[in-house]
Amino acid sequence: MRLFHVAFLVLIGTSVAAFGQTQQRDWVPQGIESLGQNASSRTEFTLDHSMLVLASKLDQDDEDLRRVVAGVDGVSVHSFRFPKPGMYDSDVLGSVRQQFHAAGWKHMVSAHDKDGGPGATDLWIHFDNKVIRNIAVLVCGEKQLNLIAVSGSISPLDLVHLAGHFGIPKIDGGVVVPVPESAP
Repeated sequence: MRLFHVAFLVLIGTSVAAFGQTQQRDWVPQGIESLGQNASSRTEFTLDHSMLVLASKLDQDDEDLRRVVAGVDGVSVHSFRFPKPGMYDSDVLGSVRQQFHAAGWKHMVSAHDKDGGPGATDLWIHFDNKVIRNIAVLVCGEKQLNLIAVSGSISPLDLVHLAGHFGIPKIDGGVVVPVPESAP
């Protein structure tokens, strides 16, 4: 009977650990939904590994893209457009940044507009046993807000190869190319 109890406890422990890893991989700060409530347009989607592999096959000439996608578990994109500047709550945006910190993410990059303007870019990385398992990029503009989260075995440099694909902004010469206002 004791062997049964030990086996049962091991099974429960393994299930809880696997559930925790799944939760962290798919984790998105709670405030993201609130940030988009005044948006005039919203684009939100998640692509799992199999969908990314299928989509990467559309660009047969990009070997780097297929190499990076092989290690990616999923991509989640939350993109909000606003009719006027300043329509998202800066306090909620601050709480989203705090949620990343509280969840154990490392804040790697913080680029803000000079003179306190509304533009900002933040990059967070989440480690699992000294290996990068999640990357999140938050790009804020006057009338737009984008959160891109990538989970899997990935490096910040790999984001360059994913740029321009799967809703991730294109990077041209190390500079993020803004999405035109008319784009959904």
